[in-house]
Amino acid sequence: MATENAEITIQFLGGAGTVTGSKTLIKTEKQQILVDCGLFQGLKELRIKNREKFPINESSIDTLLLTHAHLDHCGYIPLLVKNGFSGPIHCTKPTRQLAEIILRDSARIMEEDAERANRHVYTKHDRAEPLYTVKEVEIALEQFVPHDLHEWVVLAPGTRFQFLNNGHILGSAFIELIIENQKIVFSGDIGRSKPMLLYPPQKIKEADYIVMESTYGDRSHHVDDVKLALLQVIEETVDRKGILMIPSFAVERTQEIIFLLHQLREEDKLPRMPIFLDSPMGVNSTKVYEQYPEWQNLSRFTLNTMYDDVKFITNYEQSRAVVADKHTKIVIAGSGMMEGGRILHYLNNHIENDRNTLLFVGFQGEGTRGRAIIEGSDEIKFFGNYRKVKCQIRSISSLSAHGDQAEILEWLTHFERPPKRIFLNHGEPHQSDALRVKLQHELGWKVTIPKLNESFTLTYNATIT
Repeated sequence: MATENAEITIQFLGGAGTVTGSKTLIKTEKQQILVDCGLFQGLKELRIKNREKFPINESSIDTLLLTHAHLDHCGYIPLLVKNGFSGPIHCTKPTRQLAEIILRDSARIMEEDAERANRHVYTKHDRAEPLYTVKEVEIALEQFVPHDLHEWVVLAPGTRFQFLNNGHILGSAFIELIIENQKIVFSGDIGRSKPMLLYPPQKIKEADYIVMESTYGDRSHHVDDVKLALLQVIEETVDRKGILMIPSFAVERTQEIIFLLHQLREEDKLPRMPIFLDSPMGVNSTKVYEQYPEWQNLSRFTLNTMYDDVKFITNYEQSRAVVADKHTKIVIAGSGMMEGGRILHYLNNHIENDRNTLLFVGFQGEGTRGRAIIEGSDEIKFFGNYRKVKCQIRSISSLSAHGDQAEILEWLTHFERPPKRIFLNHGEPHQSDALRVKLQHELGWKVTIPKLNESFTLTYNATIT
């Protein structure tokens, strides 16, 4: 057998210099593979990229591999399909179900926002149009192909991949992509070393190249007692006879909050008060969690009882009644960064009352309403108007589903040999650069931080048969 030089091109079409819009393109002579296909969120300069012409011809992409169902990783899929992508969308089985929920909700919110903007005439355009519709989501869902963990899938001669648990959310996975004799590992969003609900990320021993997220690459999560911190916020709000509003991501964070509340109730520490989950996507996602106990590191008893004390809001009339009610309660509502969803209706009614509390339990991306409030903005705009922020603001930052700098480093130390290069994406510039410095200092690895749309050529020796 002889060998010849061969090339793989990797291009970062999103998630470069930002924590949103993840899209990584792998090109060989035979095929083009897209890993993740997320929406840009947050700053307007990022959001407008969702409406710009896609950097390559969508129909030229052969396959899409999806690490997990969060909107910043899957939210652009309906538009990709609408504009010509016709290939399979590979993912794990839970990811298929969660992506269906998240994409339908995303389209519904887009349609409602466009209708509201047109009705109240606060659009700068002749007519506001959604990025995509629920009908277009349904068309895209037909292309999803679900798989089990550790199932090798052949994409073409010499090219195969498998999903490995990465502990971020239900169904989330690393991707091991093998092209000829080159192994490329995509971290997706790597989970915590000790996730609250899930099993920890699987250890990988070798790779030629790694594409690694860096959302928390510049910091370590606080090691606070999360349950105690939550109880303290609850008790403070109850003492003021206020309402505790928790904007929460429908997948993982919502279930974690409910788990903590369940534990407090079991320990007889939780004050008697109603708990509402007012998020159609959160309710539907929770039902998916109930279908996959094998993914969760909890007892069957806990899985069967932890949702008993939570009242699921299933229709708009119920939601309106809960929003209008000023009695003390806990409300978990989407969306996590307050960029849409029912949490805005609670803010519309309760943000200007200092008895109430707004509790952040997740990362707030740059340019989002959540980030603005966390950084001290005293007024916030939604539904076309500004409202004063007078309620109490609290945050539990250690409730992240992303591994921090130390956890990322610990996971990487299990590689038995250094990769040829590690690419850091899905991080704001200071986060990625801090992790770059740490990896170069601690491990001595070659680290690259790609810019948006930047391409890299990976050269290797291919065997000729």
